[in-house]
Amino acid sequence: MSAEESVREQKMVRSPAASTTAMDLTAIVVCTLAWGTTWFAITLQLGVVDPVVSLTYRFALSAALLFAWSAFRRERIALTRAQHIAAFGLGFFTFGVNYTLVYWAEQWVTSAVVAVLFASMAFVNLAVFRLVFGQRAPVLAWAASGLGVIGVALLSWTEVVGAQLDQRAILGIVLTLVGVLGAAIGNVFARNGEVAGAAVAPYTGWAMGYGALLLALFATATGKTWTFEPTFGYVASLIHLSLNGSVIAFLLYYGLARRRGYTTASYISALAPPLAMLVSSLFEAKTWGPFALAGVALVLAGQYLLLRAKRT
Repeated sequence: MSAEESVREQKMVRSPAASTTAMDLTAIVVCTLAWGTTWFAITLQLGVVDPVVSLTYRFALSAALLFAWSAFRRERIALTRAQHIAAFGLGFFTFGVNYTLVYWAEQWVTSAVVAVLFASMAFVNLAVFRLVFGQRAPVLAWAASGLGVIGVALLSWTEVVGAQLDQRAILGIVLTLVGVLGAAIGNVFARNGEVAGAAVAPYTGWAMGYGALLLALFATATGKTWTFEPTFGYVASLIHLSLNGSVIAFLLYYGLARRRGYTTASYISALAPPLAMLVSSLFEAKTWGPFALAGVALVLAGQYLLLRAKRT
């Protein structure tokens, strides 16, 4: 084999891996941008409209957009029985339980505390997948997940230390922890849908549709008022949360999870708070201290280690 042919063959071997890495990094960056700005957008949803009702609007719109996208790409929207069961589980735990508890928690505890607790998502995901699927994650993945939690804690140190831990705040912390667990269980159902052969877009559309239906039933059963706030802030934040924070972000998130594993995808929950803090500094005069900068460094170090860890 000539030297030129050898170089050509090496490029052909490396090309798919390089392309996949680029896709993974793109997914991480876009999801971080989307979810890092949703923390502020959620605050524009609270007030007039009940959080459960706002979530119903959000995921109903997202499901419709995902079905439209699937039809445009001529993907099969109908699911098998096994795929529907997995989609229902994902809709219940991730888009129902998880998001509802986080919205409620932010009414009783600062978003900084919620962000710190949610940064443990990758860590909790490792434990849940170990229990359910028997997956043994490398030590590097556990260490990286731990760095994410510590980094976000340092990032939000001032808010965490200054938080008033009264009964309402403790309730908010408990709700957040249950929400994190719900999101990890939702990833189990996402994995089941992947194993069942469901395409990402229609499967996620069904999951969000089930989530919206369950939220609507819960809102009706508990006597929530079905109102709508026709202001620019509410409508713009609803569109952002539905399109960018749900449709685009979750398409990329579940694609990344299928390529790199659900722990790597879950680590975005640690990457989003630094961006959320940057948004807060722009709109809410948030200041940066040495602890915050050290926290960002640890979060990025954790992401680097996690990308180097072998997929479970």
